[in-house]
Amino acid sequence: MQTRYGPVNTEHMLFIAAGAFHRAKPSDLMPELQGRFPIRVELTDLTRDDLVRILTEPTSSLTKQYTALLATDGIEVRFEKDGIDALADAAHKVNQTTQNIGARRLHTILERLLEEVSFESPERAEKVVTVNAAYVQKRLESILKDEDLSRFIL
Repeated sequence: MQTRYGPVNTEHMLFIAAGAFHRAKPSDLMPELQGRFPIRVELTDLTRDDLVRILTEPTSSLTKQYTALLATDGIEVRFEKDGIDALADAAHKVNQTTQNIGARRLHTILERLLEEVSFESPERAEKVVTVNAAYVQKRLESILKDEDLSRFIL
């Protein structure tokens, strides 16, 4: 295989992958060879405050997406500060006790939290849903208490 530094004999691919290019960057290699190396980066865990920021700051945050989605069915969703804090706490707790999947956990928690509202929205008599700490605790209580269940559901 041809690289920027000359040809590489691929008969010894395991040897090459074991460190023969320890001084080269992956970008120095041809794209065909780059894709053969698993490039891993170790990141620090997201904190509870990071999760709060992810829920509130982006212009297309999950809270804004769910608010807009349910507004199409005439449901007004209001996220209060303590509700967002409780969501971040729940996501952080589950990430610490089960597999840590980072901010993706927020999507599964919000989906579980608003599942009933989403499915009942056209026939729902109450058109305003306020997501506060009490609402989050009530809806996620059974899942958060059972670590085995949260592993498979959240």
